[in-house]
Amino acid sequence: MVSPLTLQQWARNGWISAHNTSDGQYRFLYHDLEYFAHERGLTLTHDDDNRTRILIVDDDFQLSGYLRELLSGLNHNIEVETANDGFDANGKIQTGQPHILLLDLMMPGLNGFDVCHQLKSNPATQATRIITMTGYHTPENVERILNVGAEACMAKPLDTDTLLILLGLGEETKATEARPSK
Repeated sequence: MVSPLTLQQWARNGWISAHNTSDGQYRFLYHDLEYFAHERGLTLTHDDDNRTRILIVDDDFQLSGYLRELLSGLNHNIEVETANDGFDANGKIQTGQPHILLLDLMMPGLNGFDVCHQLKSNPATQATRIITMTGYHTPENVERILNVGAEACMAKPLDTDTLLILLGLGEETKATEARPSK
C-alpha cells in the first residue's frame, strides 16, 4: 500500500500521469497506475475486502481507545484493532494482515523499532504502512525509525488532523461530513 501523499508527490514530479480537479486533488486512471507499476517493477495488489485495516499498537490504553473510536467513527470501510505491546502486535499482524500500523516507539518488551524492523524485513509484511508515534520525539529517534522503514514519526500528543492526512482520511472525512444526509 502506498500513502496518498507519496502518490501525490509522484504526480507532482511527473512520474505518474494524473488529472487535477478544480479543487487541487489528483485523480488517477487505473491503466496509468498499471503502467507506472509495470515500468518500476511494482506489483499492484487487489484486495477483495475493500476495508482499510488499521492496527494501533500502544501500551497507553487511553490513547489506543481514543484512536480506535476516532478512526472507527470516520468511515464504515475502516476496521480498527488494538494491541498493547509488540508481542501482541505480532500475533495480530499475522492473523489480521493490517494495511496500516499506528505504532508507539517506546513499549516494554518488543519496542516499536523492533516491530518496524521485523515487518519491513519480511516480504509478506513489508508493504504494510507504518506511522509511528512517540512521547520521545527526538531527532535521533525520528531518524532511526525512518531508516528502519516507517513512513512518518509523530510527536505525542498527536495532532489528529495531521494523523488523518497521513492516513489518507483527512479529505475523505471532510467530504463525507459535507454531504447532506438522506
